[in-house]
Amino acid sequence: MSARDLRAFLAVARTLSFSQGAQQVHLSQSALSSLISRLEQSMGARLFDRTTRSVALTTAGAVFASHADQVLSDLEHAATAVRDVAMVRKGSVAIAALPSLAARIIPTLFRAFNEQHPEIKLTLIDTLSEAAFDLVRDGRVDFALTAANPAHADLDYVPLTTDVFVLLVADDHPLGREKTSVSFVDTLAWPHISMPRPTSVRQYVDAAALRSGIQFHPSYEVSHLATIGAMVVAHLGVAALPAMAADVIRGSGIVCRPIVGPVIHRSIGLIRRREGALSPAAQAMLTLLKQEICSAAGSPGKSKSVRSGRR
Repeated sequence: MSARDLRAFLAVARTLSFSQGAQQVHLSQSALSSLISRLEQSMGARLFDRTTRSVALTTAGAVFASHADQVLSDLEHAATAVRDVAMVRKGSVAIAALPSLAARIIPTLFRAFNEQHPEIKLTLIDTLSEAAFDLVRDGRVDFALTAANPAHADLDYVPLTTDVFVLLVADDHPLGREKTSVSFVDTLAWPHISMPRPTSVRQYVDAAALRSGIQFHPSYEVSHLATIGAMVVAHLGVAALPAMAADVIRGSGIVCRPIVGPVIHRSIGLIRRREGALSPAAQAMLTLLKQEICSAAGSPGKSKSVRSGRR
């Protein structure tokens, strides 16, 4: 039984005329009669009492008419809902992002997306890297914007940009008065303020120290960028942070210096589940996200955009 069958039946039920019903559904009268006969056979009941002069609904036909009308209405609503999703008129998008990226990129991204798709509900969860991977794996977000981590090989990683680390120091700190880049090894002579070990920022700094044959032991470990910025201004230490994170707290009393020896790169990309495709709304969000990442790549942080691809 198809929607076409239901429409044909209802055309006869409403007009009580096979000739008028046939015109409404663009069928010949004989074709419509055959269709109604097949419906009656499939349900094992007569739907119409027919004479040469009149057509009337049977009791079974009246019951079927009330249900058929509701079924068609539900089908039309379902089709409209599907079209709305396909045309990005309705739906939702949920994103997880590192706090620095959430502050640096997401506000502009969401504003641009809202202007194009005002009926789409947007959700942002700003969280650390490990939690972001779990949110993607559990299906609570469509994708996450975070740093690469080979330990999560069950998820797809699409690189979007490369962020470089810079050193944050107070503007009157000896390292802050230098106009050239700063050697990472030389910064270790000063107290460091760093994020806790599970964070991606800490992992990259630890790795850079190990490449130089040094164990990294920060004097302070804090989780929030604002706290790091305040502690740097208070001369409690220096901080090595990705440029995008540094941009969030860059301000009065803080200067940034490029880090060399070694240069510390952090790959930033999109994390998503391997199974299933993104919804049209999420795909539209991803297109805008790539544009925002490219825009951020031209910021003072000197992040470098890279070609999208699976890794």
